[in-house]
Amino acid sequence: MAKEDKKASRQRFDEIMGVAKKHHLAKLLKDNQDDEDFEVSDLRYAMEECGPAFIKLGQLLATRPDMVGNDIADDLKLLRDNTPVTPFDEMRKVIEDELGQPLEEIYSEFNEEPLGSASIGQVYKARLKDRDMEVAVKVQKPGIYDVIVPDVKILNKVAGTVDKHVSGSRTYNLPAMAKEFERSIFKELNYMEEVKNINKITKNFEEIDYIKIPEVYPEYCSSKVITMELIDGYELPDLYDTEVEGINNAEIAQYGCQSYLKQVLIDGFFHADPHPGNLFVTRDNRLCYIDFGMMGVVNDTFRSNFAQLILLLLDGNSHHLINQMLYMNIISPEQNTEEFQEDVDDLLNSYIGVDMDQMDGIFDDLMNVMINHNIILPREFVMIGRGIILIEEAGDKLDPHFNLTSELEKFAKDMIKSKFAPGNLVGGGFNYIVEIEHLLKDLPDRLNSTLNKLEAGEIELNMNHTGLDELKDQLSISLIISALLVGSSIAILADKGPRVWDISAIGFFGFLISAILGVYIIIKFIRTER
Repeated sequence: MAKEDKKASRQRFDEIMGVAKKHHLAKLLKDNQDDEDFEVSDLRYAMEECGPAFIKLGQLLATRPDMVGNDIADDLKLLRDNTPVTPFDEMRKVIEDELGQPLEEIYSEFNEEPLGSASIGQVYKARLKDRDMEVAVKVQKPGIYDVIVPDVKILNKVAGTVDKHVSGSRTYNLPAMAKEFERSIFKELNYMEEVKNINKITKNFEEIDYIKIPEVYPEYCSSKVITMELIDGYELPDLYDTEVEGINNAEIAQYGCQSYLKQVLIDGFFHADPHPGNLFVTRDNRLCYIDFGMMGVVNDTFRSNFAQLILLLLDGNSHHLINQMLYMNIISPEQNTEEFQEDVDDLLNSYIGVDMDQMDGIFDDLMNVMINHNIILPREFVMIGRGIILIEEAGDKLDPHFNLTSELEKFAKDMIKSKFAPGNLVGGGFNYIVEIEHLLKDLPDRLNSTLNKLEAGEIELNMNHTGLDELKDQLSISLIISALLVGSSIAILADKGPRVWDISAIGFFGFLISAILGVYIIIKFIRTER
């Protein structure tokens, strides 16, 4: 059996390589792609020919213009509309096997023509028998897992081989990208992951009336089937350049903008592919997101840093903006060339004196500057940037007066303000206490290890005593600041004694003194450097 598997894998590998050769894909790995045999659409045709795993990979690359360039990324977006339909009899068997009942016992009606077909699954319109309501049923294509598994292995192998032998490809870190794709596609193959995503984003929007998330019926869901509420309304593109009674296009544009920025800057859990086909408008004028198979997650630190980057971008200071990108590891010191700095300067200078309502597109322009300098961007940054661009494009088509930039600035400022709110400072203080506790626990072992290395002659120390007294003073003040921060956090957590602005007065004044001492050290350091 192992020999047969190996033989089948080899045959599949040769088949894929044959398709790649047929469509001249070797040209993609060369610096000069101006060969007359190479067309932008060749990559898309090859992926369609190679099947579901490669179609999903192509859809992923469509979101990464920093890796494949804008022309290829734009062409790969067409992959969404080129997936074959699996016959209904085969899909019926999947539903019945997964839900353990004949189709007619679950659904009183079931339209055999799919509403949509993708590389992994198809969506049908039906009516639930026990609720007497219309639903959408998302069904995974039969045998798709067994088709994708060997292809993912081959992709990993090809990525490793190309990375090893084609030096020009190492900038892209193909093995890491292949592993990320593997993790992503196997998550998407488990529909229960999408159910969890829907439940989480429903909770995040439970108090916001203008957003609608489809309700899921878990008793009729499995790893290969999702039964959810059918949205009665309009696809977003149906509203472009037209008016529908009961629908306010300008409001819908705002709903899209505010809901997406909330997901990114407040929740840290966001729809990773908010293209117009995944956005519906209900008949009661609410915006509805669908298809939650791919979601993005960013932590508090990233959200705070990203908010600062947005404000620096809108402020127009290229020096501070580039420093923020370096700090966030969006660009490396090697990529921070003089030419790159000049291009960022030119970009920001083009917006000098421009009102906020005329700055739409500035984020897209920044992304293009980085793409033009062959900068491979962090995945989260690209996902958010692409989402902002998609929401902005849709908003402009819905409302000629739509302005995303002012909302972007507002959300970024709110994010920064919330970071320094007393409640969040308390939470941060508690985290610092835990870190200090861990440090103190580990300190004896680390000291013993260091002393043992010193005794064994494994460490050499070269000491210069210049400015030691001044350094000692600064370290002393730093320790005092640390102690005040920890003590103030404990005082606020204890919630005892007199209060200032509804928090512990002792904790409040402790933070205040810490801030003053911190400013003192910074000023002294700046003067010393001069």
